[in-house]
Amino acid sequence: MINAKKIEDLAKQLSDNLPAGVKQFAGEFEERSKSVLQQQLLKLDMVSREEFEVQQHVLLKTREKLEALQAKVAELEAKLSQDA
Repeated sequence: MINAKKIEDLAKQLSDNLPAGVKQFAGEFEERSKSVLQQQLLKLDMVSREEFEVQQHVLLKTREKLEALQAKVAELEAKLSQDA
């Protein structure tokens, strides 16, 4: 779900933008920032794109079935009104 390459790139960007005096700690900073980013992203309640698309498809099918049932109920109600 979480793209490790993107996290590594973000950690590298953070370390590349450190002031010159702090560059000696860049490697350690990069590793720690990568670790912190991964931990924080894992805490988020996210789903993968694939899972999202599957659920979107399920929702579409459910909506279609609901609309068909609503039409059938309306038809049956109209029939009952005519018989009464």
